Amino acid sequence: MNLQLENKLALVSGSTAGIGLAIANALAPEGARVIVNGRTEARVREAIASIRAKVPSAKLEGLALDLSKAEAAAQTTKRYPDVDILVNNLGVYEVKDFEQITDAEWLTIIETNFLSGVRLSRHYLPRMKAAGWGRVIFISSESAVNIPVEMIHYGVTKTMQVALARGLAETTAGTGVTVNSVLAGPTRSEGVEKFIADLAKTKHATPAAVEKEFFTTARSTSLLKRFATPDEVAALVAFVASPLSSATNGAALRADGGVVRSIL
Repeated sequence: MNLQLENKLALVSGSTAGIGLAIANALAPEGARVIVNGRTEARVREAIASIRAKVPSAKLEGLALDLSKAEAAAQTTKRYPDVDILVNNLGVYEVKDFEQITDAEWLTIIETNFLSGVRLSRHYLPRMKAAGWGRVIFISSESAVNIPVEMIHYGVTKTMQVALARGLAETTAGTGVTVNSVLAGPTRSEGVEKFIADLAKTKHATPAAVEKEFFTTARSTSLLKRFATPDEVAALVAFVASPLSSATNGAALRADGGVVRSIL
């Protein structure tokens, strides 16, 4: 399918690994110009090289900045005053009991997972509306609906993203701009791979056995019964980023493997 993304400029925050990298990989073959973002030059170079290995003709630019910081967001918008597609993917998580989460840890995760998208959207969304076309996408999680007891602060930030996306979408009526969130389910990202491997060692089990147990106990409502691949999530994001998705606005779209049981 031709997603009609030729020469559209897309900024994907946190795109050197996991879902972010997969999104960059999905947009590049469609002819989009992709700004690959990570915290270090080395990570950005590695990500660009991995994308070009698959798509030699990829139109890529590197942005080595920590977009959880206000100053980095300001540098980004100065360097790229306008983008056609903004994918707010940057995010972190940490397994920690609620009683042990400090104010500083709350502020850090909110700034990274939520305010990074607020700052970039605040700059780019008005420009998209003035231009008459644009896409803003927040990469949220099924944890926005099913707040995980083992990392409540993460779940709260994912809910915040969904609420923000819907609110911003209300401001786009009749403009040709859309704002949506994508709720990813348990996904085999770089961090998850390490988590599974570490847990397997602790339990003296195989990674496959640990994964099976996870979907039997922690995410028993999953219909997929396995971790999704980043590419499976990215495929939905690429469609939402395209002109073909013009009738989808203000939506919380699920790529969650059926974890969330509600039908609405």
